[in-house]
Amino acid sequence: MKKIFAMGGGGFSMEPDNPLLDEYVLSLCEKEKPKICFLGTASGDAVSYIEKFHEGFKKHNCTRGHLSLFKPFTSNIKSFLLKQDIIYVGGGNTRNMLTLWKEWGVDKILREAYENGTVLTGLSAGAICWYEEGVTDSSGVGLGKLDCLGFLKGSSCPHYDGEENRRPEYKRLLNEGMKPGIACDDSVGVLYEDEVFVEAVTSVEGKAAYKVSADLEEKIQPRSLK
Repeated sequence: MKKIFAMGGGGFSMEPDNPLLDEYVLSLCEKEKPKICFLGTASGDAVSYIEKFHEGFKKHNCTRGHLSLFKPFTSNIKSFLLKQDIIYVGGGNTRNMLTLWKEWGVDKILREAYENGTVLTGLSAGAICWYEEGVTDSSGVGLGKLDCLGFLKGSSCPHYDGEENRRPEYKRLLNEGMKPGIACDDSVGVLYEDEVFVEAVTSVEGKAAYKVSADLEEKIQPRSLK
């Protein structure tokens, strides 16, 4: 079964003292000690971000790894990524990340890994990248629409409650023709199995996900992980 878990925000980088979302990520793989790889491409493979990943996951029963495209440790990226049980994509500049992925062929490798059963997950840039379209500030001037990988149908908007302009700007983009989609508050993630929405979960009470179109915003009550 193919699985994608997209988070509006949260996890080790935003909630270092609240491991619930990261524990959920690990639970999506049926192996007792899954191999999990962090892709920090959107942050320029910032060393501090990679260190946070290793610090956050060392307390869990998993085998940690990361892949930097700025300082790759192997010339066989495909072989390394296809051996992973979970690929966790961090936040940052989605446009730059997708550009680099396409240049290195990572987009095609991720598709193959996904088809082979590797769990794909991430927050912010690492969430919207899986959809057809995403709401992003990657261009540097306000929020706009970005064409993404298209593993999942529709559009996505993260940080729905974390940035005050997210809700009105997503509505504007939808009115301008952006595909309907899913918005997630920080601390909320949505799970898809074989491209079908399964559930929303949250690590913090009072948060939500939303099904959004140009003329509708429907609240999706998430299951609390507490």
